Amino acid sequence: MLAAARAAQKVDVAPFSGPDAVKLIAPAKVNLFLGIGERRDDGYHEALSVMHALTMHDVLRMKLLPARPGPAGLNIDLECRLSEGLAPLDVALEDNIVSKAIRLLAQAVGRDVDETMAVHVEKRIPAEAGLGGGSSDAAAALVGAARLWGLRPDDPRIEDTARCLGADVPFFLHGGCAVFDGVGDAFVHEIAPMGSPVVLVKPEGGVSTSAAYRAFDERPVPVSPVDREAALGAKRAQGVPLRNNLVSASESLLPALADVRAWAEECPDVEQALMSGSGSAVFALCDTFEAAGRAAAQARMRGWWAHATTFGRVRAAEVPAS
Repeated sequence: MLAAARAAQKVDVAPFSGPDAVKLIAPAKVNLFLGIGERRDDGYHEALSVMHALTMHDVLRMKLLPARPGPAGLNIDLECRLSEGLAPLDVALEDNIVSKAIRLLAQAVGRDVDETMAVHVEKRIPAEAGLGGGSSDAAAALVGAARLWGLRPDDPRIEDTARCLGADVPFFLHGGCAVFDGVGDAFVHEIAPMGSPVVLVKPEGGVSTSAAYRAFDERPVPVSPVDREAALGAKRAQGVPLRNNLVSASESLLPALADVRAWAEECPDVEQALMSGSGSAVFALCDTFEAAGRAAAQARMRGWWAHATTFGRVRAAEVPAS
């Protein structure tokens, strides 16, 4: 029975082979620093964010197929497969950000071809966790579509489209560690990344980004100017102060986040910990990968989702097919 279960979970890569197919990775991220400022007239908030990519990633497979019967133009066949322990995605496949990314890029480059883009997403990054899984998938989809349509990797329309999809999407085109300002979507500069181990811990439930910002607006917590300058001036990821002024807002919406924070503060294998983005995942820095593994095991014993991984110099990118 175990062999049968593993066989059922294995992705059939045969439909995604050949020169008109591509395999990509979509890494997770954490915010080493997140300083939310005042709300602007357009409804968005000023934000300074230092994001760092992780080696944990989703996998996308994409292939161009002939047009199918039905409406002319671009059709997208999207399938998502979730890793064990992840909650089902609460979004229709046609509304998935991957589909939106492909369609927006097609519009941006003026592609008017009757064709089908088949996409398979292996989800390993939990949703509503502040780990950027959906945004990273969108960035990978842009990279894959550009490759299949013969666009140059540095075509500016790719990044322009990424910015239309959300504040985090442009980061995944760069990866590594980088500073963004504006509403958190404008690239400022890169920072030398690190490769140290980290454990991700997520309690049951999620935090809506929009709800977190509403809670923040009700009781704003200003970011320290000293910390902001330190984040802007850091040359290496290790020098970025771990700060996130959305923590109080998100913990008011999901009190279990405070439980995770309290556990991390007491865990002997954890050096520092911070909520990523608007939550609901907390990332905990560890001295060794063995320590990260122990911390992850302890977190799972408490009923939380947990995963040990490392920081890395990675981005949404094509990888050899297998």
